[in-house]
Parts: sequence; structure tokens; C-alpha cells
Amino acid sequence: MEIAKEGNTSRDHQTEPRDTYKIAYTFHFLFGAGNLLPWNALITAVDYFNQLYPSSNHIERVFSVCYMTSSLLVLSILMNWTHNNNKKKPGSFRLRMNLGFSMLILTMILIPLLDWTSHCSRPNIAAYYVTIASVVVCGLADGLIGGSLIGSAGNLPKQYMQAIFAGTASSGILVSMLRIITKASLPQTPKGLQTSAHLYFIITTVILLICIVCCNLLYKLPVMQEHYKLLSDNDSLLSNSRPKFWEVARKIRWPAFGVMFIYAVTLSIFPGFISDNNLKSTSVKKDWYPVLLITVYNFSDLVGKCLPAVYVPKGVGKATWGCIMRVLFYPMFTVCLHGPKWMKTEVPIAILTMALGVSNGYLTSVIMMIVPKSVPTSEAEVGAVVMAVSLGIGLVAGSVLGWFWVI
Repeated sequence: MEIAKEGNTSRDHQTEPRDTYKIAYTFHFLFGAGNLLPWNALITAVDYFNQLYPSSNHIERVFSVCYMTSSLLVLSILMNWTHNNNKKKPGSFRLRMNLGFSMLILTMILIPLLDWTSHCSRPNIAAYYVTIASVVVCGLADGLIGGSLIGSAGNLPKQYMQAIFAGTASSGILVSMLRIITKASLPQTPKGLQTSAHLYFIITTVILLICIVCCNLLYKLPVMQEHYKLLSDNDSLLSNSRPKFWEVARKIRWPAFGVMFIYAVTLSIFPGFISDNNLKSTSVKKDWYPVLLITVYNFSDLVGKCLPAVYVPKGVGKATWGCIMRVLFYPMFTVCLHGPKWMKTEVPIAILTMALGVSNGYLTSVIMMIVPKSVPTSEAEVGAVVMAVSLGIGLVAGSVLGWFWVI
């Protein structure tokens, strides 16, 4: 699992620009949160969609497959774009971010509007397919924003990549807390479900609007202008030959496989296995149990994605093996489903869910931070996009494998 490490000398010897008041870090954190907020809002409101479309089975898995597949499609397009455009252009980054966040805002507005317009009549099959189409558009926007963010952060110091992934985890926390508050305070009626779901969409829309403002301000920050100047200076010293995507992919094939494996395992278990409520709790109300477990996962994922701010291993080999070892979650969760009665109680399942979240967050952040810095500077952006595409493949694989818990 050796990765090329040459070519980073110019980057290592330069003085890193200072991010005064951590504004650029905060912006990247916000972008990560805004990127995944719509997805978390959609999945957390699954009981609302089940109430709207009762004839649709396992709607959360339908959402997963549609969202992840469309996201991977855009990541593949970005892969080709990055291969053919080796120049770092803030204007292009800003355009893609604006387009992506605008698509997310439109879908977050469309879904409650669709409900309001059909308020006097039962939602029909056409409304269901419009909702699925909105999920697909969200996935396309996710791929556009996520691929652009990761590719851009691959050229920046490691803390910005960590900020992005910590932000993605925080979005799950925000929506989970809203879910708990609304579930505890609102009546569990169709009207109560509608109010809570619309609250998710309204808050998500406000945060997405803030993201649009911030992405237009990002490259006006002095620290980002300094980073861009350093990147331009490096480009002038390097060869004009464009790095070949598959050559870079070959160099980082093992960590790319590792990050793919992380999400194949995670998405095949979460949220489908937990939200299906196959788990036999004893002292927690059945309708509360999945909500609390999802919250446990989201908090654990956030903790895992914040840990690299404290410690990052020097090599990526151990982290890659850690990704592969997560296959052990399959037999452990299977035992919780079909094993002895004591394994079907709250404590073992909560511990496993916590371990799933912490390992997902930490290993993702570590690998995504280390790999772009382990290749020559000219290949950093392509390397980051390779990792983003691998992550996307893992998301699709996991969302498809999640159906096996049903079968």
C-alpha cells in the first residue's frame, strides 16, 4: 500500500498563510454542513413521506439509491473535467458551488410546496415521482458541490478537508436534534409530521442561502488569496503536462479502495437497518428507538470527524487496513438481528452504532486529508477527485447492499 510521496517539497517548505479568526475554516465547515443538510432532512423525514405515500415500501432505500447514483454520475463528470482542466480557477469553483446550492434550495422549496398544493386532495402517484425526481436533483447537486469542495480542498492545508467532513457530520446532528425536539413537542399526527418535516426544509433552505453568500466571499478572504497565489506560483514551476487521472488513481488505489469500502459498509447498515426497526428494544418506545439510534450515529460520526484535528497518523496504510476491518460490522449487526435475546437489547446495539459512526468519521477524514498530500502538488486536485469518486462508488454500493437486510 505504498503511495508516491515525491513532489511535495515546494509545498512543505512554504510558510502556510494564517487563517485569521478561522474564517476560511468556518466557511469550509459550513459548506460541508450545507451540502448534506438536504439529504439528512429527507432521510429524517422518512415517516412524513411514508404518511404521504403509504403504498411505497422502504422509501428511505429508494431515496438512497436515487440520491447516491445521481451524485456518483456528477462526480464521474467532474472526474473527466478535472482531468482536462488542470488550472485552479476560483471563478469556476464559485460557479459550481452557486449552481449546486441553488439546485438544493429549489428542491427544498419544491417538496413542501408540492404538499401544500395537494393539501386538499390525497397525494397521487405523480406527486410521488416528482418527489423522487427532487431527490435525484439533490443528488446531482451533492455531487457537484462535494466534488468541487474536495477537489479544491485537496490543494489546501489538511485542516480545510477536515473542516468539510466535520461539517457534513454536523448536519446530521442538527437534523437529529430537530427531529427529537419536534417529535417530543408536536403531536404524532399527519399534521404534526407535516409541521416537523417542513421545519427541516425551512431551516435547511436558510442555511443553504447562507452557504451561497459565503462561497461568493470565500476567495475574497486574504488567506484564500494567499493560498491561490502560492498554488499559481507552484504551477509556474511545475511541468505544463496534465496529470493523467488513471495514473494518479493507480498510485492511490489502496486508500481509494479503503474510502470506498468505508461507505459501502456504512450505507448498507445505516440508515436502513436502524430505521426499519427490526431491533427488539425492551424499555424504549418502538417509535423512539430508531430516532435515538440515528442520533447516536450522527453524534459519533461528528466525534470521529473532529478527532483528526487532534491526531492524524503519518501513514495511510494503517487507516486503509482499518477501513477494510470494518467488514466485521456485518456479522456483529447480524447477531443483533438474529442472535441471542440479550444481543437484541439497547446497549449492544447502541455500542455498535457508536463504533460504526466514530470509525466512519475518523477514517474518512484521515484518508481524505492524507492522500492529496501524499502525491506531487500538481496531482493533488486530481488525487482528491479520485478519492471523491471512490467515496461516491462506496455510497452507491452501500445503498444497494442495504436492500439485503430486507431480503
